Amino acid sequence: MAAVAGLRAFRAKGPTWLRRGPWAPRSAGFCSPGAAGTARLESEPRPTSTRQRDGIRNIVLSNPKKRNALSLAMLKSLRSDILHEAESKDLKVIIISGEGPVFSSGHDLKELTGEQGHDYHTEVFQTCSEVMMLIQNHPVPIIAMVNGLATAAGCQLIASCDIAVASERSSFATPGVNIGLFCSTPAVALGRAVPRKVALEMLFTGEPISAQEALLHGLISKVVPEEQLEDTTMRIAKKIASLSRSVVALGKATFYKQLPQDLRTAYYLTSQAMVDNLALQDGQEGINAFIQKRKPIWSH
Repeated sequence: MAAVAGLRAFRAKGPTWLRRGPWAPRSAGFCSPGAAGTARLESEPRPTSTRQRDGIRNIVLSNPKKRNALSLAMLKSLRSDILHEAESKDLKVIIISGEGPVFSSGHDLKELTGEQGHDYHTEVFQTCSEVMMLIQNHPVPIIAMVNGLATAAGCQLIASCDIAVASERSSFATPGVNIGLFCSTPAVALGRAVPRKVALEMLFTGEPISAQEALLHGLISKVVPEEQLEDTTMRIAKKIASLSRSVVALGKATFYKQLPQDLRTAYYLTSQAMVDNLALQDGQEGINAFIQKRKPIWSH
């Protein structure tokens, strides 16, 4: 009961975008080395690394020896990195990538044995769900930069991102069925990113699809040669970073809000969003700049 009360209190205090959905992220702090929570010893390195420049935050899954498995520690570190100063005007876009030949192999199966127990398993999947929902509810666009294999929850992470750019060597799978653990939570993001029959074939067989197949079915945005992956991703990120944060944030929130609605409701919501957009300082600045044939000067 105390945990429920604490979660409700956090929702009441946090920004609106953090209060969407059944679970609100539990921590908005940025994990510095050695401060990623009580689940890890202070001497252990953080499983993610982060750098930010010119409005672009790069978050790297940095545990290649374990194939960047989304352990509980990895998920908490990723959540913290995404949440860090999320409301800052200096943050315009986030890129998530993986170190080594595997983007992410999904959950750490050693954490899912009977020895860990029901409560630990519940925390793993609840934290994972929080991270995936946080990506969609975050005010800035989040891009997956994929170079290698992405399976199970790793594939879920890519499907949850707003944009995904992959190298030609990348592949994607939800192979949990092969080890007796159906990829039910990855199916949430996958089933919203690709056609149902494609998702179910991946889920029922566990067989991987290539980057080209993933592009064809809408799981990713672009496929490029490996040597062009970073440049292509950064070009997209820099373009977004050059735009008005407030306008992009409104647009992202509205896009996801209208998606599950019927046509009439979707047009009602987006019409209201257009009116709200016009009321923004940057909305008027952009229009005036176009009329005056000059570059806009965004408020942030």
